[in-house]
Parts: sequence; structure tokens; C-alpha cells
Amino acid sequence: MSYLITIEESIATFTINRPERRNAVNTAVMDGLEEFIEQVKSDAAIHFAVITGAGNEAFCSGGDLSEFHKLRTAQETFPMLSRMADLLYKLSTLPIPVIALVNGVAVGGGCEIAMACDYRLISSKAKAGFIQGTLAITTGWGGATLLFEKDGKHDRVLRLLSEAEIHSAEKLLEEKWATEIYEGDAKAGLLHFLSKMSQIHHTVHKAYKTIAIRKWTADFMRDRMIEEARQCSVLWENEAHHAAVDNFLTKK
Repeated sequence: MSYLITIEESIATFTINRPERRNAVNTAVMDGLEEFIEQVKSDAAIHFAVITGAGNEAFCSGGDLSEFHKLRTAQETFPMLSRMADLLYKLSTLPIPVIALVNGVAVGGGCEIAMACDYRLISSKAKAGFIQGTLAITTGWGGATLLFEKDGKHDRVLRLLSEAEIHSAEKLLEEKWATEIYEGDAKAGLLHFLSKMSQIHHTVHKAYKTIAIRKWTADFMRDRMIEEARQCSVLWENEAHHAAVDNFLTKK
């Protein structure tokens, strides 16, 4: 199974279960994320949603190039990009706190998934970066829109995106991309993070989240995320992107 959905007490967790592929996203993972979002929306007993990756090495390494590199043109690529952008918008606008439990490396689309969450709880050993630029494309799942919308510091956001570097957990905390760093076991780190929040009635968290969602709706965030996917699809079909991916796969 490419993904796992678990519900423990009031916490629903979606785990990308492809450690052999560094938890890269494929179509099956997209299907699972859609299932997870609908399940959380329909169950009022769920008070927190968590996204993580299987194992200890990777949170998510982005899109699975073994599947998606077969897409060559903008017309072929846009449906995949826009579907994931729409899913990340839906994840962002779940009416409860959503936590990215970044238990390992998060690069490319993995950072976009983490950015769709309200909080990014990161292992001290993890690294992360928006490395799409090294493959001659931009973020394509709405991650840049989410980053500009949620961070607000223009020059800091632009550097994180355009320099396309991988950063340590400490640097990510300094840049305020990470909410908090945990040591050791991921589950223990999550429970420690949620210990204070759990003392506040869940309706309070939902009320505050509703205020954020109201702003995002008014600012047409979903439309902007889909347009971001379209922009990426145009760059995707350029030879520079395909050459960069071929070079990356050869080095692997």
C-alpha cells in the first residue's frame, strides 16, 4: 500500500508509505490523500490532521520521477500538477489544525506538501528545500503561492524558492519555515507539540482556522495555486527541464 491512514483518539494521520522511493508521490499517493481529506472532513471527532512519511529517512522527496518524467508536454503535465495543487488547497483548508511531521528529508514537492500544513514539526536530523529550480521548473503544486500567502516576507520567500538549496533543520527554524524542531522519536515529538494545543477546546482551533480560510477564499488562493501549476507545466515541457531530469537520474 502506497499510503496509510490511521486514526488514534482525535488525531488522523496520513503516511506516505513508499520508503523505498524516499516517499515520492505517485498517482496512488494522490488517491490516498484525496481519501484522507474526505475522511477528515466527514468525521467531527477528528481534531488534528497529520501528514508524514514512512521510515526515518524521508518525509517526501516530491513527485516520483519514474512515473511523472514520462509526461513531456504542458498538456500532458497540467492535469497531474493541477490535481495535486487542488488537493493541497483542500488540505490547507481543512477546518482543523494540520501538522506536517517532517521526519526526514523533504525536497521539491515534499516542501509544498509541508507548506500546505499549518505547522511544520521537523526532526533535528531532517533537511528540506524547494529544489525545483535545479530541474529548470518552478513549484507546481501551489507551494509558492502557499509560501507567499503564509509567510509574507517577500525577500525571504523569494530566496527560499529561487536559490533552490537544501537547508538544515536549524536553518529552517531560523528562517521561520519550521515551526518547531524535535529530537528523537517522531511520535513523541508530535505528542509533545500537541500537548499544549490539546488543552484548548477543539472548537477554538476550528474557529481560528476558519478565519484563515476566509482570508484565503477572499484572496482566490485556489485559483492562484492552479495558475502556478499551469506556469510550471509550461516550463516542464522545455528541453532544459527534461535534460536536467535525465542528468539527475543518470547521477542516481
